[in-house]
Amino acid sequence: MSIAETRPTGGGTTGGNAAGEVAHRPRPAGVVPPAPNNSQEAQTTAAGNNRRPRRHHAEGLEAGKRSTRIILWILLAVAMVLYGFPFLYLLFTSFKTPIDTIAVPPTILPREWTLENYVNALGRSGVLASFINSAQTAIISTLLSLILAVPAAYGITRYKTPSGRVFIMAALVTRMVPPVAIGIPLASMMSSVGLSDTPIALSIAHTTISLPLSIWLMSSFFEAVPRDLEEAATVDGCSRLGALWRVVIPVVSGGIAVTAIFAFLASWNEFLFALLMTAIRSQTTPVVIANFQTQFGLDWGSMTALAAVYSIPVILLTLLLQRKIVAGMTLGAVKG
Repeated sequence: MSIAETRPTGGGTTGGNAAGEVAHRPRPAGVVPPAPNNSQEAQTTAAGNNRRPRRHHAEGLEAGKRSTRIILWILLAVAMVLYGFPFLYLLFTSFKTPIDTIAVPPTILPREWTLENYVNALGRSGVLASFINSAQTAIISTLLSLILAVPAAYGITRYKTPSGRVFIMAALVTRMVPPVAIGIPLASMMSSVGLSDTPIALSIAHTTISLPLSIWLMSSFFEAVPRDLEEAATVDGCSRLGALWRVVIPVVSGGIAVTAIFAFLASWNEFLFALLMTAIRSQTTPVVIANFQTQFGLDWGSMTALAAVYSIPVILLTLLLQRKIVAGMTLGAVKG
């Protein structure tokens, strides 16, 4: 064996001994060994743990909103069925034959579709005149309600006097009075002044029904109009009446449309005053519908047919004023 082969490797032996000495060297007391460099992994884990509750919370909120939306749609569908079914049943009955209208048990859909009821209803004497009387009475009553309610509501909301508060409370009390309590006195008063059996008398009577509600509605709409608009108009030279006509009225035009719709409906559908205060010349359509009788009883087919036709003007008026109605209902949503 040669000398080169038996010579020990000094560097390697010294390095190994040094490493062993360092590894086995005892640590001083109280010295904590350094932690491994895992800070990035710890931060990633913590961020993941924080995101999980947030994600679960967001998913829970979304699920809650979805369930609430479904419940609201179900309630809306139920309300539409409850409100729409009577009118749909009336509409289907108007297309039934006279035998099907009195069938027991009744059927929803007609077994045989026919226009016989419409021909009989519209062909009776006095039906066209009753439509004209109803339209005249409703239009006059609506105009009277607006002419009286707009200045009254404006004065109550802008001046805020004690007498104004008493007046609006009195209007609310009169709204609570049943029409049957004032029907006969009103009929007697109209007869004493020579207005019996006229559309004017019936319009005045219908105004007593719609005026309190019109004042309350217009008061809420005027409350939503900022006073700054009127002050700016007065600075520009407008009077109080000019500011009302040129500035405030255009702003509350949607509210006026809503009030007009309610006043028109109150007169268009009214029956008691029309029954007490009209005879032949000014009979409205609800009274004519109630008089549809035969020797066997009520003529349900003709009654439902005329009622369906009588509903068309109100539906068309609502569709024409739909934007105004929505604008009026949301007028008080934002103030400023």
